[in-house]
Amino acid sequence: MALSGTIGAVVLESGAEAPAVAFARCLVGGVLLAVWCAARGWLRPSALTLSRREFALAALGGVLLVGNWVLLFASYALSSISVSTVVYHTQPLLLVGLAALLLGEKVTRGHLARAAVAFGGVALALAAAVLYAGATLIAKQLSHLRPHLLAAIQLGLGTVLLAPALVFTPLPSDPGGLLWLALLGSVHTAVMYVLMYGSVGMLPTTTVALLSYVYPVVAVLVDVLAYGHRVSLVEGAGMLAVLVAAMAPARRRNSC
Repeated sequence: MALSGTIGAVVLESGAEAPAVAFARCLVGGVLLAVWCAARGWLRPSALTLSRREFALAALGGVLLVGNWVLLFASYALSSISVSTVVYHTQPLLLVGLAALLLGEKVTRGHLARAAVAFGGVALALAAAVLYAGATLIAKQLSHLRPHLLAAIQLGLGTVLLAPALVFTPLPSDPGGLLWLALLGSVHTAVMYVLMYGSVGMLPTTTVALLSYVYPVVAVLVDVLAYGHRVSLVEGAGMLAVLVAAMAPARRRNSC
């Protein structure tokens, strides 16, 4: 979960456009996960037997997963990395609207353009969340497949789907950018998936739910330390309230 919180920084440091970043993640992560599955003996023909419906579901899940990444990575360039600042960046749009409505201030084209860019990041992040939720629901219907294998299949499909996009959004030409993308595909995808899928089955659901909130906390810290984002008192209080409210049901279940 802590690794997930640093994905935004890796994406921005690569300097690549969102489709190219998603392609690199699919290619490197998919190959490494396939190697892992082969080493564990999970690529036997019996393990790869899928009905047409199951294959269609796996393919659809792959499309949703890859679409989620493209939109999420695109949102990083328009708004902030941290989950909390996705909501925070609706502020310019709200400010412009309220100032025009309540104070009679003139709304210039520049105001509208800046507000549209800020809200664009929010819209992309929300759309990414919807796609990821859809991919998760599909994965639940394919629970008989090992998650590592399903992820490898979906990343392979994502590589094929995103390859044509490289014509318009090529991979970075500098070695530094390529190294960042290699890091994203290897550590933040293959290694993270292996660790995540290996631990989820051994931990109670409530513990997994609580650990998932490490992601936004780390994302906020990265945003503050690496990119100078300043968290206001109100914003910090709001984030704390959300985390406390989200963790409360899990604590109650543990106490029962």
